[in-house]
Amino acid sequence: MSKKRSNLQIAQEQAESTIKKTNDKIEELGKYTSNLYTALNDIQELFDKIRNVPSQKHLEYIKLKEVRLNWKQQVEKIESDYKNAVAKNAGKGVTGVGAGVAVVALGPTAAMGIATTFGVASTGTAISALSGAAATNAALAWLGGGALAAGGGGMVAGNAFLALAGPVGWAIAGIALLGSGLLFWKTKSDQNRLENIFTLISKRDKKSYELAIIELNERISRIRDESVKLNDAIEKIESFGVDYNQMTEAQQYELGAYVNLMSASTQLLVNPILGLQPKYNEEDFSKFISEGNGKANEVLCSSHKDLIIALSNLLYKIKLDDRDKKLLWKSFKKNKMFLSSMNISKKEFDDIILDIVCEALYFRLC
Repeated sequence: MSKKRSNLQIAQEQAESTIKKTNDKIEELGKYTSNLYTALNDIQELFDKIRNVPSQKHLEYIKLKEVRLNWKQQVEKIESDYKNAVAKNAGKGVTGVGAGVAVVALGPTAAMGIATTFGVASTGTAISALSGAAATNAALAWLGGGALAAGGGGMVAGNAFLALAGPVGWAIAGIALLGSGLLFWKTKSDQNRLENIFTLISKRDKKSYELAIIELNERISRIRDESVKLNDAIEKIESFGVDYNQMTEAQQYELGAYVNLMSASTQLLVNPILGLQPKYNEEDFSKFISEGNGKANEVLCSSHKDLIIALSNLLYKIKLDDRDKKLLWKSFKKNKMFLSSMNISKKEFDDIILDIVCEALYFRLC
């Protein structure tokens, strides 16, 4: 007779299932993004052939071209970094462990989906909190976190809590903490409390990822529509000729409308999926500090900003009483892997840090 599953196990399985659906949807997004990118390049080639375009219009689509190029470079970097991580960890028993959760075999379209999901390109400044290396780390955290949640040591060996430190992998890491026995307790009562906390985290994450899937579906729908419009525009532009001055006024007006279409379509490539952004980020933390909070523990806040942000994401919207905080603190404090990945010693991991996290979250949510 099979053992009855606990509420935590049920909640974790449901969260993992939703994470898998989210990953699948990100891959699907990548396929449509690939088509959109091709259509944008095709229409750009037609614009490049047209002579005597007014300078302002010319500058607009040259700028869009640069944004797309930047985005494509980020796609290639994500793919390359991921493959390097896989190669680096080959033979360590972690590659391929994420079947069902992680995007193990990352191809160009998957990289495109991830790049679009996290918004890795812009006009030179970050569209969201993510850009450049941070975005790549986010993507790897997502992938590594997936592998971690599946029960292995994590895709990034020796840095298993990258997911927790990353902006999106914190939820998956939360599952892994209990699932891989990385939390510690002394009594059945303590175990029940910890399980209750992580059951709430899993339920919160399930809901959050369900909302993200809705957003991903909406993005896919918009990309499909815009791709059709771009392909229609390509056919029209080909009939206009290649000299702007020889076009009719209506054709010149239509050409201007197509620049606007290219702009809107490019944003669908580079704008992040908001539902997958961190719930608590560096900007939130900076605001918390700048308004006079944490002064009594200035050194701790300054030295362990990443840890505070990571725990704030893990515990976002989770109510803790003093006993819960104490228990979590003790459990984390005994976890060498956690302390190492967060670059903090057992001695430095003061219980005040969890108080700061709770204050930071209260400040953020008020």
